[in-house]
Amino acid sequence: MLSTLVDNFNDNITGSQWGNYYGGVSEVGGRARVPCTNDYAGYQSAYQWTLANSSVYVQVPTVPGASTSTDAYCAVLVNSPTTGTRIGFTIKPVTNVLRMQNDVGYFDSGAVEIAYSATNHRWLRIREDGTNVYWDTAPDGSTWTNRRTLASPAWIATSVDTCALDLSAHRDGGAGDYAEYDYCNTLSDANTFFGSAALAGDGALAGSAIHTAIATGSLAGDGTLTAGTWLSAHATAAMSAGSSLAVSFGSTVGSDMTADVGPPAGRWRVGGPWK
Repeated sequence: MLSTLVDNFNDNITGSQWGNYYGGVSEVGGRARVPCTNDYAGYQSAYQWTLANSSVYVQVPTVPGASTSTDAYCAVLVNSPTTGTRIGFTIKPVTNVLRMQNDVGYFDSGAVEIAYSATNHRWLRIREDGTNVYWDTAPDGSTWTNRRTLASPAWIATSVDTCALDLSAHRDGGAGDYAEYDYCNTLSDANTFFGSAALAGDGALAGSAIHTAIATGSLAGDGTLTAGTWLSAHATAAMSAGSSLAVSFGSTVGSDMTADVGPPAGRWRVGGPWK
């Protein structure tokens, strides 16, 4: 829908919504500036919009001068997919008229023209409701006056996502100047700011982390150790004759161990019971 094509031109960058711009246009001082010279120039969108049951409005704060031209103009036009079939407004400074047109082959024999007022016609709007097309003007973007009503041409209903908005200017002679456009489908002056940021050395970056801890432990004699993993243990033990040793690993208990000792051999001197 054309009503969703929004730009207040405050970032002084020709936005991607005007992908078909031509003729050296630019954004200056928060406005779309279109040269008015012997060449053709315009802020034009891609052919991807729909006028049916939608609308578009824009402010025209600056119009070209007449100079010595026989024809000079700035225009707000919705172009159909068919070349020369379009609908919208043209401001003509040489004759000081505001023209409301429904062109076929670049011409409308029934176009309506009224004396142009830079105050009363500062804002221009085209809207369609499924039955009619309406040409409206306003001094302030909110107090609208209808200037022409026409039964909707058939192409409006069939041209879904194939129309383009064109904010243009041209003259056939005289000194070149420009037209300016502003507040396309918006009354907001909100701006877009661009900046950069750097993280210097010794800066801090907060974040969350997962901590892994590795620990060691000791197991005392006759103690127990509970763990989620299997543990293997190797131990040595010293025994003297006649002693016994009970060893416990985890929950497994070893049997007592008893040493059997025989008579001494060699040159040993012994007492009872070995005599």
